Amino acid sequence: MKITSPLAKLFGSSPFRPLQQHMHLAQGCVEGLVDLFVALAEERSEAVEGIAARISGLEGEADDVKHSIRSALPSALFLPVPRQDLLALLSTQDAIADQAEEVASLIHLARQPLPLVLRDPFTSLVERSLESVKKARVLVDRLDELIEVGFRGREVDHLLEGIEELSRTESAADRTEKRLVGLLFEREAELGPLAVIFWYDVSRILGRIADEGENVGDRLRLLVAS
Repeated sequence: MKITSPLAKLFGSSPFRPLQQHMHLAQGCVEGLVDLFVALAEERSEAVEGIAARISGLEGEADDVKHSIRSALPSALFLPVPRQDLLALLSTQDAIADQAEEVASLIHLARQPLPLVLRDPFTSLVERSLESVKKARVLVDRLDELIEVGFRGREVDHLLEGIEELSRTESAADRTEKRLVGLLFEREAELGPLAVIFWYDVSRILGRIADEGENVGDRLRLLVAS
C-alpha cells in the first residue's frame, strides 16, 4: 500500500510548485484591478461589485495555499534553500494579494466615482503595478530551472538580470504614482478634500503592490545567494 504524506501531496516533485501557484493567484488579484478600474470608469457599479468579489475569492484561494505551505514546512524538512527564506518569499507574495483585495474592497465599499481627470493616471498606475507583479511571477516560475542546475551558472545570471529589470519597472511605477499624487493635490479645489484623501490612499496601496513585486525579486536574490 502506497503512503503519500501531506507534504509530498502538496509539493509533488517540485519544492517550489505551491509557491508558484500562490504567485499566480496573487497576479490574478492584480489583474482583476485592471478590470475593476475599467468598470469604475464606465460607471458600471454591478460590475465593480462582481469584480471585487472575484478578487476577494482569489485572495482567499491564495490564503488557503499559504496556510497549506506553512503547515507542510516543518523545520526539520530538507530543502535546497533555507526554510525561512521560502517563508519570507511567501509572505511577500501574499502582501500582493492582500493589497489588491484592499483596493478592491475600498472602491466597492466607498462607491466613490472616479473623476474623469484621474482615469488615465490611475489606469497607468494599475498597469505599471501589474507589470511589476507579472515580472516577479516570471522570476518565481524560474525556480524549477534553478534547482535543476544547483543554483549556479547561466540560469542564475538570467534570474539576476530579470531582478534588475524588475527593479526598473518598479521605479517607473513609483514615478507614475508620484505624478498621480501631484495631480491630486493640484486639483484639490476641483475634486474636494475627501475625494483627494480617498484616491491618495488608493494610489499609495497600488504603489505598494509594485513595491512588493520588486521585493519578490529581492527575496529571490537572497535565495540564490544562500
